[in-house]
Amino acid sequence: MQITGSHNPKEYNGLKIAVGPSTIHGREIQKLREIAEAGKFLGAKKPVTITRMDLAPKYEAEILKRIKLKRKLKVVVDAGNGVGGEIAIPLYEKLGCTVIPLYCDVDGRFPNHHPDPTIPASLKQLIATVKKEKADLGIAFDGDADRALFVDENGEVVDGDGMLWIVAGHLLDNGGLENRKVISTVMSNLGLEIALRERGVELVRTAVGDKYVLEELLRSGSDVGGEQSGHIIFPKRSLVGDGIVTALTLVETMEEKNESLSQMLSGFVKYPQILVNVKVKEKRPFETVSEIASAAKALESELDGQGRLLLRYSGTENLARVMIGGNDQTIITKHANYLA
Repeated sequence: MQITGSHNPKEYNGLKIAVGPSTIHGREIQKLREIAEAGKFLGAKKPVTITRMDLAPKYEAEILKRIKLKRKLKVVVDAGNGVGGEIAIPLYEKLGCTVIPLYCDVDGRFPNHHPDPTIPASLKQLIATVKKEKADLGIAFDGDADRALFVDENGEVVDGDGMLWIVAGHLLDNGGLENRKVISTVMSNLGLEIALRERGVELVRTAVGDKYVLEELLRSGSDVGGEQSGHIIFPKRSLVGDGIVTALTLVETMEEKNESLSQMLSGFVKYPQILVNVKVKEKRPFETVSEIASAAKALESELDGQGRLLLRYSGTENLARVMIGGNDQTIITKHANYLA
């Protein structure tokens, strides 16, 4: 259990409970929830004993056993003032990387920096620093560092779709990905599906959420899955997303292929995609709102295999999300804004 806001602003900080897929104890989780809601952690009448367990050395030792690097890469790490920098910086340095830190002071109030790397504004300084320092790679973690996005040596952003393309290709080249399936979500870019298909790989889409990706990974026996937002899972290494391990896997792949990040993206062309958020008071099913339902149906007919429309609600905020992918940015932007 941890106190975290994940990728959300400070007002969303709260208790996060993680359990293994075969050890879910509903009563225990409910009890913890009731304690948290009652505020008993803060208003306890009896003395509360807090035991600090520093697991970082064990975590670090385990990774250093698995990964060895020969190339001395220059890496810029933007931890968004979350927990990622505290562990990633010394770990990457022990692996021989030259590390330039940005926003690596842990502060749950996330001062001067939004903890969600999918927000373009939060990557501006990382991009500028990668270019200025002529770094090989930029890494951006979210608040609890279970996700990572990247910036290549030219300052171009590489999201989870790009990472899935790189890992899937590397596995194929080395006798892996035996079932020829990559797991992602309905948010994944249409370009990834097309690029993988050209290599004989099927992109299997799930609902949004890493838990759904994990369920499908375990069901299908695939080697890699993840979300466009940077949450990548390698089930043979771990059943949870870990942005630090995701970044190290990318660095390891760069070394084995002896290529830059931009070179490894060859063959993957992202299709234009737009996401518009709309504040809502309630989350009514879209199909029950006749005007939205008819407009969405007409748009899907117009796209007719040349694009994708996705309407969904945020799982954490009162937002409706309109996402459209297609081959013309101007057209999909017009459609998305109309639906919004």
